[in-house]
Amino acid sequence: MSSKWHEADYRRTVHAVESTSLLPGTNIEVISPLGHRPPPQHVLFDFDGTLSLIREGWPEVMVPMMVEVLQGTGTRESAESLSRLAREFVMQLNGKQTIYQMIRLAEEVRLRGGEPEEPLVYKRRYHDRLMERIAERRERLRSGQQPPELMLVPYSFELLGELRRRGATLYLASGTDASYVLEEARLLRLEEYFGPRIYGAPDDYESYSKAKVIERILATNRVDGSTLLGFGDGYVEIQNVKAAGGVAVAVASDEAERSGRPDLWKRDRLIGVGADLVIPDYRDFRPLVAYLWND
Repeated sequence: MSSKWHEADYRRTVHAVESTSLLPGTNIEVISPLGHRPPPQHVLFDFDGTLSLIREGWPEVMVPMMVEVLQGTGTRESAESLSRLAREFVMQLNGKQTIYQMIRLAEEVRLRGGEPEEPLVYKRRYHDRLMERIAERRERLRSGQQPPELMLVPYSFELLGELRRRGATLYLASGTDASYVLEEARLLRLEEYFGPRIYGAPDDYESYSKAKVIERILATNRVDGSTLLGFGDGYVEIQNVKAAGGVAVAVASDEAERSGRPDLWKRDRLIGVGADLVIPDYRDFRPLVAYLWND
């Protein structure tokens, strides 16, 4: 696998920000003023936490599973200690494909003298448990008992509609398995905005990355990165969009409460990889789009 497509670990590149400002009357925090740029033509979204809230609470499934696996090595470490360890590396790797967290789990098993299973086995075990946790949410969406708006970051439909009205082409790229992303995008009625431009992770994780999706977008449309706009709550997509020369909007979403207040951990983490703007959700979609289009 070319290192060009490898999803690198989190590495802070912005260590201090002199000052930031809010667009008047909004919660849109400007970290790096955009100046005069061409209007965006291609807009890339992450999925979980950036649009979808179906999987809100996933660490409460992943971390306990990892603790069970690590306890199976016979280690004398307490459950609390193992939970702190697992949560630390799970969140450190958040934004990469799920398989990377399972690769790290296998490494931790080996460090404790255990014989790990294949990371793909751990990933499937995690997904089985996660599906149990979110089954009711998915069924409520499927049956129409719950409108998709309540399982989306607030004002997602309004933003997507405004971007489409501006003539932008929309893409969705997720580190979650492709089959789940496609199904959940349908449940959330997002297909009409993205069409076939929905990408997720295959079992062959080395064949896929968000960076590769970005290069395909730019090469297919014969444009440079200055026409690219990206939205994400994970560091990978922010990093990839900036590396391509695009504008990156950090979505510091409060997934559990949908409060309209930024998640401060996400905010700091995403500023650290070069986000140009930080927003808690999309309620200020009109002034946001006007700013991005330099109206």
